[in-house]
Amino acid sequence: MTDEAEPGLNLNRWGDTSDPVPERRGPRQDACSCFDQSRPHPRARVGFHAERQDTSAPGWRHLLELIDEAAADGREEFRPLTGLSPEERRQIITLPPSIAQLTAVKHLVLYGSNLVRLPPEIGAMTSLEEFTPYTSYRLHWFPYEITRCRKLARSTVSTRALFGNYKLRPPFPRLQPSPDSVADLDPGDLDPRRWGATVTHSCSVCDRPIAQSGLHQVWISLRVATDVLPLLVNACSAACVVALPSGARDYIPTSHKGGRVDQPASDWD
Repeated sequence: MTDEAEPGLNLNRWGDTSDPVPERRGPRQDACSCFDQSRPHPRARVGFHAERQDTSAPGWRHLLELIDEAAADGREEFRPLTGLSPEERRQIITLPPSIAQLTAVKHLVLYGSNLVRLPPEIGAMTSLEEFTPYTSYRLHWFPYEITRCRKLARSTVSTRALFGNYKLRPPFPRLQPSPDSVADLDPGDLDPRRWGATVTHSCSVCDRPIAQSGLHQVWISLRVATDVLPLLVNACSAACVVALPSGARDYIPTSHKGGRVDQPASDWD
């Protein structure tokens, strides 16, 4: 369930994500030029999206309300974008940490989002069984914490948008050197262009506070539900990096720092 529709077909398997009021329709996604999602090995170097979430935007405030409502009523399916106008959807480039409240949600639908990253708090959605960020073409990677969703069995991801995907093998962003101390780094206010996200509080592996140790970032590609996803690990130590599992079959077999790293041939080579 990961391949896009054939060219020329406007297939929308989750049609209720569209806005019902024609005069309110507009672009919901910004353009992404990180790499060409239609041909293999499109460029030698890529980077992270540098945008920061505008937490004063109406769409963000509306999303916070929708999450609170979903947490209060204990719903099992959450489609937050259907409650936002196209303009509001375009304002959402990540999800708030409050998604950790959604412990009853079994299906999270983010079809056609403008997301560029997800927060590690997605790992707290322990009832999640199905994840649908399909056609979120600016979402190139996922936090390692998503592996904490032990019940997650089905996913629908636009694989050609992912770093290192088997169809195109685009490169991974080169990660920063691993400092053994964060004395000169504020984990609560990171530059997303350099670190991928704006905040990292806890180790992706052992959950210890990053502020008490170092920040060791690595990539690893693992099968999560239906798809192999590029996962960004924010580890507190080299020992936690060593504790990571092996990479997925036909992908880079170990964790790595991105950049110029050998990958298996693409399907289109």
